This record gives sequence, C-alpha cells and structure tokens, in this order.
Amino acid sequence: MPMNRIEPTMTWSIPRTTTGAERQLLETMLDRNRSELINTVRGLSEAEARRRLVASPTTPIGLLKHAAVAERIWFQHVLGGLPKSECDGGTTASDTSFIVSDNETVAEVIAEFERAGERSRAIAAGFDLDDTTTHPDLGEVNLRFIYLLIMEDFARHAGHGDILREQIKHPNDVR
Repeated sequence: MPMNRIEPTMTWSIPRTTTGAERQLLETMLDRNRSELINTVRGLSEAEARRRLVASPTTPIGLLKHAAVAERIWFQHVLGGLPKSECDGGTTASDTSFIVSDNETVAEVIAEFERAGERSRAIAAGFDLDDTTTHPDLGEVNLRFIYLLIMEDFARHAGHGDILREQIKHPNDVR
C-alpha cells in the first residue's frame, strides 16, 4: 500500500559551529537549542500553538513560555543573584509556567523568550565557566553546569515541540 508523502515537520537545523573553544561551543549550542525551540512554534496559527494534546498543560507555545521562565530562574536569579521579584517576568518553575494568557500572541511569546535569552547572554558574559554560585536546592553550581542544564532542557522541550507540531499539522498520518 503506497504511503502519502507529507511535508517535513521536524525543525532540526545543521549546526554551523563545530569546533572552537569550550565556551564558544557551549554558547553556540545553547543558542541553537533556543532557535530550535522557537522553530517548533513558527508557522503555527494562534489556535494551533495553544492546542493541548497531552494530559499536562503542555502546548507548543507553553513550552516557549516555560523556557523563558527557565532562562530567568537560572541566569537572572541563580547566576546573576537577582531576587525573583526583580527578574524580567515569571520565575515560578511549575505547571503554571506553561500557561499562556489568551491575550498573548505567538509573536509576543517568541519575543519574550528572545529577550530572556538576550538577558541571559549579557549576565553570563560577566562570568567564567568555572565561576560558581549557590542554587537553593543543588548547592554550588558553575556557569558550565547552567549552560549544560539549560541546553538539555531546551533540547528536550524542542523534541516535545516537534512531536506536538507533527500531531497538530499531520494528525492522521501514520506510517
């Protein structure tokens, strides 16, 4: 039985930087994961971006909203030492961090995430990879750990976003 060919739904792109100093590679890969996460919502309608397909409050746009919270917690609060109340937006890492209000657009949530990333880059620029800070639950962590943790988190969420996007764009395609 022939299968219908469909347009690709995955958002993966080819890495552009594959050699260099450790910090350059870490920052490049983190930026790549940020971009991949944004790509999971690009081209979705407002309704599609809010579509809930799993038991948790996870939606494509909600993944991006949650990632902005992670940026603020780890870079502004943990690394930069700002009280959560002084960070540029939400800093509660729970299911509520996936919730997007009805009046927020995809473009606005993308912009919020990009602003959080820009702020993270600016804060991280003032630290060496081995510089440490104290996390309230984990104890001493360094910038290298924060980069790796956020890269892992964003890569996982981009994978979730790819799957949600595929379910939204091609719900009946079973190969």
